[in-house]
Amino acid sequence: MKKQWQVNSAVFHARAEEYDSWFDNSLLFDIETAAIAALSGSPKQPSLEIGVGPGRFASHFGSNFGIDPARGPLLFAKSRAIAVCQAIGEALPFSSKSMNRVSLFFTLCFVQNPGEVFRESHRVLQENGFLLLGFVPSTGAWGKNLQQKKEEGHPFYKHARFFTIEEIKTLLTDEGFVPGESVSILYQTPGNVTQMELPQPGMDKEAGFIVLRSTKSYNR
Repeated sequence: MKKQWQVNSAVFHARAEEYDSWFDNSLLFDIETAAIAALSGSPKQPSLEIGVGPGRFASHFGSNFGIDPARGPLLFAKSRAIAVCQAIGEALPFSSKSMNRVSLFFTLCFVQNPGEVFRESHRVLQENGFLLLGFVPSTGAWGKNLQQKKEEGHPFYKHARFFTIEEIKTLLTDEGFVPGESVSILYQTPGNVTQMELPQPGMDKEAGFIVLRSTKSYNR
């Protein structure tokens, strides 16, 4: 019997080329990277992206390591000079305190156990490192749109689970993180993105995309 992570990632493996093509000439990608850039800082190695997919974000923001349960997209990430490994976020194949930055962009909604992913992220981060999380809040128009796709059995989203801002903050603090700076972006409606946007400070539940930077708590 297949494990749940294998079920969740199967479509991303089978349709890896289609997945990678989402980012070509995409205004949506430009908007998302603008938000991430506001908090990513200068790339310091080593840096890991969990759920690296085809490596578009990792390549753009200088992550030199990437893991993903779906093998197909990893071939694209490897072609973008990222050292990749087929693995899950709940069991990272890296030693403790080995990473300066850990990133998850549009990944948390697909993992089986988000608490364990944050616990593992905490373990592999150096004491002065940080976690960079990009997510779609469930409360905004984009989150509701994706939830509807899930309920309709959309091949990419049928196993996804979307979170509120408060749920994200609780998951982080429970695993030893201190939520810090954040920005929100993407206020145009789904299917009608026609112009560039600039990130706004703070976490807005009505936004389509939020980026949150968190540091390790020394009290864990």
